[in-house]
Amino acid sequence: MGKSKGSIESEISKALTKWEKDFLGRGSVSVKTDILRDMIIVSLHGILTPAEYALCESKEGMLSVKRSRTSLVESGVDDLKEMIFEITGEKVKSFHTDLSTRTGERVIVFKLFNDLEKQLTG
Repeated sequence: MGKSKGSIESEISKALTKWEKDFLGRGSVSVKTDILRDMIIVSLHGILTPAEYALCESKEGMLSVKRSRTSLVESGVDDLKEMIFEITGEKVKSFHTDLSTRTGERVIVFKLFNDLEKQLTG
């Protein structure tokens, strides 16, 4: 492979930011990616708009924001899996995501078929 763990993590963060802007119309304020064993964990900060924060003040609004944001990301999951494969050479076994309507953070976990971290350090 020849790439370092840090450079792959950085490449994933940049690609995910570009995907957010292209697919969702706007990107997060910051993105941090970590490779841990057979997982790629991505932390996105600042993803909610001021209007979404206002909606989140009620339980019904919060659930609505979570549902719509999750549906948007899930509708692009094939692109995200392809992006991970192109960068790492590893196929994604499963995809998990959640959003905090309080902090405006999203966590994405890509579970891979193989231990990518071991390949990069071993």
